[in-house]
Amino acid sequence: MDMGIKNKLAKRAAKEVKEGMVVNLGIGIPSLVPNHLPSGFGVTFHSENGIVGIGPAPVKGTEDENLCNAGGFPVSLVKGGSYTDSAAAFAMIRRGKIDLTILGSLEVSEKGDLANWIIPGKKVPGMGGATELASRARRVIVLMTHLDKHQKSKLVKECSLPLTARQCVSMVITDRGVFTIDHGRLTLIELFRPYTLEEIKDSTEADFTVSPGLQFIE
Repeated sequence: MDMGIKNKLAKRAAKEVKEGMVVNLGIGIPSLVPNHLPSGFGVTFHSENGIVGIGPAPVKGTEDENLCNAGGFPVSLVKGGSYTDSAAAFAMIRRGKIDLTILGSLEVSEKGDLANWIIPGKKVPGMGGATELASRARRVIVLMTHLDKHQKSKLVKECSLPLTARQCVSMVITDRGVFTIDHGRLTLIELFRPYTLEEIKDSTEADFTVSPGLQFIE
């Protein structure tokens, strides 16, 4: 996925961030979300490695080698931001203090099950805070490509990969459209041009309904 599409997804996800929220961002595309919020927007970004108050990505050449997000990428710190140890950062998650988490994923089922931490047989650094975030954040949004590298749908009837958490996802934003999941019901609410509704139906394994107010987004 090129940076233009990645930023398109991050920009759309940024619309779901409201002032006053405490938000945790996963690695990859979700980490771009702060770049699409207005300056001075009243939101606190949390990272499980112990940062509370993450700002936009620093300008190249101004990075602090000791200041990075949970994925190891350089970040900035907003005025009033602070550091904690990982135990305190995870305690915030487990106590339900995170209003919204935006994560990447390998698969999402039509019921909102999330599989985003491992492909069996492949080495990974670990689950990190994925299970806690998916289970305890008040809202979970997923950003991902619509198809995997084998051109198979990542929105599926049932996840075939090991689950991170069950029925936790409330919105999925792919490079083809935006879906909501409410009480196990997957609904397409926005379609990204140049894709058509027929192309979305043909490329999606999961069953979904189409919102009467479906929007077509350029």
